[in-house]
Amino acid sequence: MSATLEIATFNINGVKARLEAACDWLKEAAPDIACFQEIKSVDEAFPREPFEALGYHVETHGQKGFNGVALLSKMPPEDVRRRLPGDEADEQARYIEAVYSVPSGVFRVASLYLPNGNPLGTEKFPYKLAWLDRLEAHAADLMALEEPLVLAGDYNIIPEPRDAKRPEAWTQDALFQPESRAAFRRLEALGLTDALRSVTDAEGLYSFWDYQAGAFQKDNGIRIDHLMLSPEAADRLQTVRIDKHVRGREKPSDHVPVVGVFSLES
Repeated sequence: MSATLEIATFNINGVKARLEAACDWLKEAAPDIACFQEIKSVDEAFPREPFEALGYHVETHGQKGFNGVALLSKMPPEDVRRRLPGDEADEQARYIEAVYSVPSGVFRVASLYLPNGNPLGTEKFPYKLAWLDRLEAHAADLMALEEPLVLAGDYNIIPEPRDAKRPEAWTQDALFQPESRAAFRRLEALGLTDALRSVTDAEGLYSFWDYQAGAFQKDNGIRIDHLMLSPEAADRLQTVRIDKHVRGREKPSDHVPVVGVFSLES
């Protein structure tokens, strides 16, 4: 392994529909750990072989047709946890976490897919906020371990107006509600760092463009895919990039990968 560790988050919007696109990106980018969301596949039907052929261990937490998360890694995972604690009745597959041994010690990495929360005025928005409360509680427990932690995923939250090309268009959307954004700030108040914003204040940095109305061609995007880092991981962060070019390819996801590069030097 090199002296760096690359960890990516990528909502692939259907692993079977985007299999070729996902594999092409993995061949090109070769992250050490890739956190996938919206795999839309039960565990038994997940197409493991093409990813294993690229040298990745595969761990999934899926469900039929909706949601689903996965961890792909060049090193074997340890202590794999499926499901976010706090609600045993919650059957939606939105969280998977594992520990990885690296030369500098360990990294704990989670792939998470937060509820969208739309439409407002239905039970979906309270579910989103309750899920965020559970995430905050679990993140607090993980932070107490004082180890490099990366909570990577599609948060379905636009943190700030600068994270949208047209913030005024999102004022009635669950992704940009004051409650959603406040929950994101509470994660930061725990000591978690928004990786991208720790390296740049630039505007026009997006990770999602809708399929409708030529959004990508107009760069009418939003930033909702985030790497949230414990202090121990933030100290090792070297850079963050958004692989925007992937959105312009054949049959793309409406999201693109966000990749963090971490130092493994002692």
